[in-house]
Amino acid sequence: MQNAVIPPELEGPIDRAVRALFQVRQHAGEPSKPPSWGTARAWISTGKVRVAGELVTDATARVRAGAQVTLDERAPRLRAAQLPDDSVIYVDAHLVVVAKPPGLSTVPYDDSETDTLDARVRSWLARSSKASRGPRPNLGVVHRIDKETSGLVVFTRTWLAKQSLADQFRRHTVDRRYFAIAHGDVQSRTIRSFLVENRGDGLRGSARGKAPPDAREAITHVARIEPCGPATLVECRLETGRTHQIRIHMSEMQHPLVGDRVYTRGWTGTLLDAPRLMLHAAELGFIHPATERAMRWELPMPADMRAVSRELGR
Repeated sequence: MQNAVIPPELEGPIDRAVRALFQVRQHAGEPSKPPSWGTARAWISTGKVRVAGELVTDATARVRAGAQVTLDERAPRLRAAQLPDDSVIYVDAHLVVVAKPPGLSTVPYDDSETDTLDARVRSWLARSSKASRGPRPNLGVVHRIDKETSGLVVFTRTWLAKQSLADQFRRHTVDRRYFAIAHGDVQSRTIRSFLVENRGDGLRGSARGKAPPDAREAITHVARIEPCGPATLVECRLETGRTHQIRIHMSEMQHPLVGDRVYTRGWTGTLLDAPRLMLHAAELGFIHPATERAMRWELPMPADMRAVSRELGR
């Protein structure tokens, strides 16, 4: 068991503190070493980290300076939490639409991550009478949203559905609308760029100059909703759906999302605090793969984002 006290410079996300304060135990005679990000997050998600005696399983949870943190690598692994019935927005024999909470990966980041949205959905399908007419609970993944992002996600339950929805996502005919809180005074605009995995500083971003062959076009339509003091509540509609597209585009227009811990380079203002990334997948619409009917779901902005919006607007 390892114990540490959070110093002032590590106040913030628990995964950063755990990675900095603790060591991976090696075999006898071998020196200990710092954990990887994946290992640190796995310790947290599997129930091996406590703050002031309380179990913390969300790697994005914030810790204050002076808090006592304990790592017990021998602690029993937590079972995946159950998916509440009210998190299932729609289910039939072909697909299931769910509301993902923040702090939960859509699919495993690595082999150590067992409590994920897809695992919870499989478990729910296996035990739910509402899904009894469907096939065995194998899921197809056709899109995902970031771990810290909340909102609507669809999984497929048949090969027909997976082919159809994958094609709709590929042709950019799926409707996706997000709420976000961004730094600064954001005005409505459309952002177009070509995204690459490494823009030159180790991060995903827009290509500079002529786009290389592996660059992928990304289009985000940003609409201003209302000011929130030093930030702005906006609506983002995706015309394309690239990895981290909204986060990258908002950051590169000098309005990084509140709570983002990655895409903040170049921002010269004060970084606003938030319990997690202020991004919520509020709308999802597509053509049903079997009935060919237009389907659409909306999910209101969650309480934690409303609270941050109100606090910033004071």
